Amino acid sequence: MTRTDYRLRLPGPTTVPERVRRAIAEPVVNHRGPEFRSMMARVQELLQPLFGTTAGARNPVLIYASSGTGMMEASLVNVLSPGDRVLVCVQGQFGERFSTIAAAMGAHVETLEVPWGMGIDPQAVEDRLATVDYRAVVVVHNESSTAVTTDLAALGWRLRGRSTLLIADSVSGLGGLEMRQDEWGVDIVVSASQKCLMCPPGLGLASLSDKAWEAVNRGPGLPRFYWDFRKARASIEKFETPFTAPVALIAGLRESLEMIHEEGISQVLARHRRLSAALREGCAKLGLSTFGQRDALSPTVVALNVPPDIAGAAIVRGMYERHGSVIAGSRNKLQGKIIRIGVMGYCHDADIATDLEHLQLTLQEEMHAR
Repeated sequence: MTRTDYRLRLPGPTTVPERVRRAIAEPVVNHRGPEFRSMMARVQELLQPLFGTTAGARNPVLIYASSGTGMMEASLVNVLSPGDRVLVCVQGQFGERFSTIAAAMGAHVETLEVPWGMGIDPQAVEDRLATVDYRAVVVVHNESSTAVTTDLAALGWRLRGRSTLLIADSVSGLGGLEMRQDEWGVDIVVSASQKCLMCPPGLGLASLSDKAWEAVNRGPGLPRFYWDFRKARASIEKFETPFTAPVALIAGLRESLEMIHEEGISQVLARHRRLSAALREGCAKLGLSTFGQRDALSPTVVALNVPPDIAGAAIVRGMYERHGSVIAGSRNKLQGKIIRIGVMGYCHDADIATDLEHLQLTLQEEMHAR
């Protein structure tokens, strides 16, 4: 049984507000009936402004029962053929994952290795494009393992007029970090429900440009069935899904999107920027410096350097065991070096104040234990 003081402060999954939980608990409706189609129509209407697309019914946002990783795979399996050359920009754990997925599909994968904690240099991408005709450039919009963002506008500008696709994972960005898919020229954006969208894990999202749809519809490509975007598009045009829909989760998504629009998208984005800045400032006063390139810091994840005299795992453990606050360390090459706190979705000033209080107490307790 979950302890009464439990606080979910991870970079995902994140806290689900009571309104969304109530919506999920509503009676399940027929996934081929009018009630569900009405729900899906409203979800489409609310999702597209978050993606920054005005494609409307022509290019609807696809919805899957999936994790974010599933949507990463789906974005590639629908546009690649064996042997296609792909440039994956790797600046953290999820860039590495994208590279692994592409290689598993038989693509010829090249990586642009970026020091972890640094942003992607658009000129370095352009230099690669000058020598190789890539099928796709693949990036992570908001690398939650390092709390650093990618300048999609700068990359999209460099790909305009080229056949190369720009594919972006915005699993931890969408809803907390600005996305202007049409304006920036991002061909495929994938995301998921459990971060800034304030829902439980289980829903994957994908939005495609006209150029991406041309690639999806060409043949023969890679084998695909469940992940076939053509099936998903044909179904979503009827406000359905090709296979059994996670009805309760979609009901929750509709409610969370209503909450976002009630607050206002620009206000939601500003809140994320303000709270992440406040958390970093407060942590600096506690002696925890910020990890990552200063002009590319994420508004949805705060990564902090661990003091040399305290183990990162001890901070994470102390935050939970003594105070009920669940934050993250790192499970990759940064293990033991940083801790991470989510500033995603249903997060407000009181949450940041409590984070700082618990961090201060934990640091004091760890120093005293020495």
